[in-house]
Amino acid sequence: MDKTGVQTALTSVGLPQLTKSIDLLSQPSIRLYTTPVEAAALRVGASKIGGVPEPAGINWPEWKGKPQSFIAQIRLDEVHQYDTNGLLPPHGMLWFFYDASQHTFGDSPADSGGWRVLFTDGDLSKLQRANVSAQQPKESQFRACAIKFASEMTLTQQPELEIPHLNWSEAEQQQYELLLSSFPSSDDRAKAHHRLLGYPDTIQDDMRLQCQLASNGVTDPNDPRTAALAKGALDWQLLLQIDSDEQAGMRWGNNGMLYYWLKRADLQTRHFERAWLVLQSE
Repeated sequence: MDKTGVQTALTSVGLPQLTKSIDLLSQPSIRLYTTPVEAAALRVGASKIGGVPEPAGINWPEWKGKPQSFIAQIRLDEVHQYDTNGLLPPHGMLWFFYDASQHTFGDSPADSGGWRVLFTDGDLSKLQRANVSAQQPKESQFRACAIKFASEMTLTQQPELEIPHLNWSEAEQQQYELLLSSFPSSDDRAKAHHRLLGYPDTIQDDMRLQCQLASNGVTDPNDPRTAALAKGALDWQLLLQIDSDEQAGMRWGNNGMLYYWLKRADLQTRHFERAWLVLQSE
């Protein structure tokens, strides 16, 4: 569904007044569809979820004495045609890692370091498969999956956060929730929802305020810094969402998801090391 399709859908459920705010309510994303493969069958430098990363001259990140789990490798020239807003670099590679013990949830400043996002825009012809450390538990290693990319429009699950002073009735809220319940289609709901950019498929509450506060060392909503920091909550952009995926052997909490977030300014300046991670589960 494209932007016009979203506007049509809003009108069909009795919310034509929201169509003028379509750019706030919807964001394009890049959907990632996975297919399990033999790790050796994937060419070095290809995008993948799970398996073994292929960094050049980059040490495997650790957390609390253990090598982190390798989550995904995204070759940016493979996704460039789907990045309709041009938010990602057109070339280079991103690698995503996460706490091998899965005890990092992103709700505390102390969690910083429990994940890593690495980026290079250098020569990818020199990539080599890394060696898996003997210290890494088998359960923290995931099956290699090839990735197929597609453009996909996403809707915010809490429009009141995107539209200042939104004044709508309970009935209108229910109509919007009805639209969300059919977006995506029922046959797609059973599939893993991995995506780059766009709005996340949240399982609990909106995560942007959590990212803003925790990354600035605040956990107490009564902290005197909270009010000022909260003004920047909407500066955070979803970078990567990784669903629980049976094909890759990934399960986050109780069928949850990993969400890597980045401030838009850091995305523009390519400071991917400043990403903040949140784990949500049912």
